[in-house]
Amino acid sequence: MDGTSTTNIEKADEGLGILAIDPSLQPYQDHFKYRVAQYLQKKALFEKYEGSVEQFAQGYLKFGFNREEGGIVYREWAPAVQEAQLIGDFNGWNGCNHKMVKDEFGVWSIKVHDSSGKPSIPHNSRVKFRFQYGNGIWVDRIPAWIRYATVDPSRFAAPYDGIYWDPPPSERYRFKYTRPKKPQAPRIYEAHVGMSSSEPRVNSYREFADNVLPRIRANYYNTVQLMAVMEHSYYASFGYHVTNFFAVSSRSGTPEDLKYLIDKAHSLGLRVLMDVVHSHASNNVTDGLNGFDVGQSSQESYFHTGDRGYHKLWDSRLFNYANWEVLRFLLSNLRWWIDEFQFDGFRFDGVTSMLYHHHGINMAFTGNYGEYFSEATDIDAVVYLMLANSLIHSILPDATVIAEDVSGMPGLGRPVSEGGTGFDYRLAMAIPDRWIDYLKNRTDEEWSMEELSWSLTNRRYTEKCIAYAECHDQSIVGDKTIAFYLMDKEMYSGMSCLMEPSPIIDRGIALHKMIHFLTMALGGEGYLNFMGNEFGHPDWIDFPRDGNGWSYDKCRRQWNLVDTDHLRYKFMNAFDRAMNNLDDKYSFLSSTNQIVSSCDEKDKVIVFERGALVFVFNFHPNNTYDGYKVGCDLPGKYRVALDSDALEFGGRGRVGHDADHFTSPEGIPGVPETNFNNRPNSFKVLSPARTCVAYYRVEEEEDVEDEIEEIEGEEAETAIADVIAIQETIASDSARSRSINLDLEDNAGDADSDD
Repeated sequence: MDGTSTTNIEKADEGLGILAIDPSLQPYQDHFKYRVAQYLQKKALFEKYEGSVEQFAQGYLKFGFNREEGGIVYREWAPAVQEAQLIGDFNGWNGCNHKMVKDEFGVWSIKVHDSSGKPSIPHNSRVKFRFQYGNGIWVDRIPAWIRYATVDPSRFAAPYDGIYWDPPPSERYRFKYTRPKKPQAPRIYEAHVGMSSSEPRVNSYREFADNVLPRIRANYYNTVQLMAVMEHSYYASFGYHVTNFFAVSSRSGTPEDLKYLIDKAHSLGLRVLMDVVHSHASNNVTDGLNGFDVGQSSQESYFHTGDRGYHKLWDSRLFNYANWEVLRFLLSNLRWWIDEFQFDGFRFDGVTSMLYHHHGINMAFTGNYGEYFSEATDIDAVVYLMLANSLIHSILPDATVIAEDVSGMPGLGRPVSEGGTGFDYRLAMAIPDRWIDYLKNRTDEEWSMEELSWSLTNRRYTEKCIAYAECHDQSIVGDKTIAFYLMDKEMYSGMSCLMEPSPIIDRGIALHKMIHFLTMALGGEGYLNFMGNEFGHPDWIDFPRDGNGWSYDKCRRQWNLVDTDHLRYKFMNAFDRAMNNLDDKYSFLSSTNQIVSSCDEKDKVIVFERGALVFVFNFHPNNTYDGYKVGCDLPGKYRVALDSDALEFGGRGRVGHDADHFTSPEGIPGVPETNFNNRPNSFKVLSPARTCVAYYRVEEEEDVEDEIEEIEGEEAETAIADVIAIQETIASDSARSRSINLDLEDNAGDADSDD
């Protein structure tokens, strides 16, 4: 063992604060030591040979196309290639005069000198990398670091072309607005730009910015998560089979158009996260990175060889995270999106597949720690994620980084400095599974309050989660959204406010509100909703394909439904807005104060406290409880903060919003077993069937303000009475004066007559 390795292991011992947070991880101390040592070793090598991780992650300044003195330099890492040329519109697709040279690291390069003071490769012109490999075959590929790629829309299944993108200053988008501050808790709106139009077509970045972003802001979301940003030749992949990692999806516009969208979001106070896919790459050879794999060894390729380099369920290629140039490519990719496009963070897709050699296939994770820390763990991938999170938070300290992991690996959401993987949040992926199970397989009477509560609160202490009832996964063809499970075909005919709702619609809207609100209030430290689900968008998502006649009809969002005033979709949207506004006002999502005081299986009621609020959820299909006793911490007076049964949300308006609920002490203070549901105080409420109500405690200042308002009201009444009295006095005096004057005039007339 060399001195560097020994030093790294010693440093690894110092960086294992995660073991103090969770002592049950102690048996896996050697595992954590090893992966932290590997991380430190990689970091030390980058610092030695590249200057730093941050400099290493600026590979886009070297690779791909870059302006240098007197010309354009193009570089490509392709060590297995025998000969290479640069071809494109600029040379008539003949590379004989543009042959490339390879260095000792397998990097091919060429400088294309300017002509008459102008670039020889025009902006927005097509380019490709032509190379010959071992068997003497020449192939054309899109450059790996290309920043834009397009396809001829008039040709069916046409291949993509790489585009040299270097607009003149007059055409470059310049950011005008600074990044919004990191919120205490992200309220995320997951969106797909392409399918965000109400028309059956692909929407543009600029249209999304102008038409959809204001809707998101109006509903009090503070973060937008954009799907399918990276170029993907297969539209129906939802953006998850990436072909060109540094290129924006050209279906929706240009790189400058995407910058406009992000800047517009920032102007509205919205942060923008990107759904980044580093867990795998498209199997597409013609258009994608896979085209650089010509059967070479793993150390000369972006991907592992054999079975290890192929995901059999996704039909895609798997990266070799131990490779120096792969790490440069992926880390630079993250920095590119942050620096060039001003993204505020990422949602990492497919993290479970990265963490384990088995990729989570046919694995039912039970929570046993041995499932997470064994030979099945892909240490190279874990180290890459540690490097990635360390880099992101180094260049953008306020970044938000989320892991899509279904396994629940401990430490994923703890800082790298503690021995964790470094994510800020993980998606609470078990929650939507629970809801779908209930909606598909259980009657309302069979819903378990204990089980629901457990599913929503079962998360690791000090590792934050993003809760969601449904995301894009539940919206795709073959599955159903929650609204569709609840109301199905009646959504097409029974949503008019001009007629009484059917029992199915009445139940559906009520439970739709309750499911999303309970998920938000109890399920995590952040909340996520997929575009359209806030108002119960009907139908599934079905991208244009051969099986549906290449139709866009089910690949859009019908905003007209929520905009039509006589349709009930507006009620679900209004409640979604009110939910987010409630957190905006009371910040309960970011609060660590979360206590479930009651899960009554008979009453079908869940009562809990989150932050300063008390929540009462009555899932019973029939029973309304008047004078229902709920426990709370602080004594005082409570009022309604949000009520799903309010008329504005399509409810029946049974709960009085002007009622004051005064607490009563319960048992001996400080002795929970003598309290009511372990709470020292209680108050009574009306809890109608299938409703949820949040209550806030009236502070003394608010009481004083109310008293002032009452006093001011009384004083105003007194003042008005005084004014009326004065006016009456004046009127009376005026009348009396007129009477006196008339008398005088009459007397004067008499005198004149006498004369």
